[in-house]
Amino acid sequence: MISSLRGTVHKGPIGEVTMDVQGVGYRISVPLDIWEALQEGDQRMLWVSTYVREDRLDLYGFPDASGRRFFEKLIGMQGIGPRLGLELCAVPKDLLTQAIREEDASILQSIKGIGRKTAEKLLLELKSLAEKDPDLFRSPTVAGDMGHQYDQDAVEALRGLGYETAIVLETLKKLPKNVKTTEERVAAALRAL
Repeated sequence: MISSLRGTVHKGPIGEVTMDVQGVGYRISVPLDIWEALQEGDQRMLWVSTYVREDRLDLYGFPDASGRRFFEKLIGMQGIGPRLGLELCAVPKDLLTQAIREEDASILQSIKGIGRKTAEKLLLELKSLAEKDPDLFRSPTVAGDMGHQYDQDAVEALRGLGYETAIVLETLKKLPKNVKTTEERVAAALRAL
């Protein structure tokens, strides 16, 4: 089983990179936020989760061991496959923590591929996971006041226009703090997308 790879990054389609390790290219799926952060030609190390099934062998990469561990915990939950696991890994940890703290499944429904029932079930499982392993929900960066970034109405409006959840959340996170109303956030996000 492959645990980590160090090599040259070659960006592929959105969410996919090829890691060139001494002339051998490994195709690795990564969360959208990681894909955006990686630069073509970077020398990087990715922590890898190897997903083996009867008809497939896929690699999923993360910049740190805790990201890989979080992904593996997610795909261990019933009804969560690798694709949805990557979507969840791209969601900021403070947003997941907010959903758990407020017991608000609607926050999880803003993620592509999650309906109401799945969101309610996932919320319970995430709450249990957070109680057992709170370190998994710590953000790698120090976050200030981020409440305005996750305006549910703005997220839903942008998702309704066909944008991926992770892209929407990342765009909203970068908006200036003086953008206050949902309408202003949606308009500013559309200009930035």
